Amino acid sequence: MNNRTETEVIINGKQYSLVGYESEEYLQKVASYINSKYAEVRAQKWYKDISADMRSIVLEINLADDYFKMKSKLSEVTDEAEDRDNEIYKLKHDLIAAQGEIQDLQRKIEKLQQANLDEQKKTVRLETELNGYKKKYN
Repeated sequence: MNNRTETEVIINGKQYSLVGYESEEYLQKVASYINSKYAEVRAQKWYKDISADMRSIVLEINLADDYFKMKSKLSEVTDEAEDRDNEIYKLKHDLIAAQGEIQDLQRKIEKLQQANLDEQKKTVRLETELNGYKKKYN
């Protein structure tokens, strides 16, 4: 998106004006995510016993933890997709090779069938000649 978006959001009970190049829905989604992280941290028993600075640090650590876990998961998924792509490539290669072998075998079968037909004709011809000789010399 090339247009700047400005929207009002509420984060941790305070209203903020967010400006960005993302959609308003996206900016609201970001604010909602941050609010859920605040709620998660506030739910801890020790939350009331730490300073405001430490609360911010804990929230930032939680956000960074989520970020690095997602980044790691993305890397795993990307590696798995790459492995699947390589496997698909190999299978396609194997399939093409097998199709080539099938064509070669079909050509061999056709040649063998023709050779068999030729041999059957030769057999019939030789049997006919043999019967002719038998009649002639019997």
